[in-house]
Amino acid sequence: MTTPTDPNQAIRGYHAHVYYDQDTRDHAARLRTWIESQFDARLGRWHDAPVGPHLSAMYQVAFPPHVFATLVPWLALNGGGLSILVHPETGDDLIDHTQYALWLGPQLDLNTDALR
Repeated sequence: MTTPTDPNQAIRGYHAHVYYDQDTRDHAARLRTWIESQFDARLGRWHDAPVGPHLSAMYQVAFPPHVFATLVPWLALNGGGLSILVHPETGDDLIDHTQYALWLGPQLDLNTDALR
């Protein structure tokens, strides 16, 4: 058996990717405004076209580990049916976006080749 990984050593931060389409963009914008006003988080640009492994329009929310316990449950209750991918930043993008990933709302496909 291998020694368990200490998340306090391995996880440098988290990302939440909030996906939207033309019909849900307004809700995604309201969610973004609420996140910005209530949490210690950095908001990334709007990506209205696929970028990297993300096959749908999205924006990123980057946040430190100490925010996870409040932001992720808040997203679960306020996501309004949006697909939201939450993953740690450990330095291994492929594993972070797949094996270590949490999905709120419907799970979407990713282009994992872009992470290799």
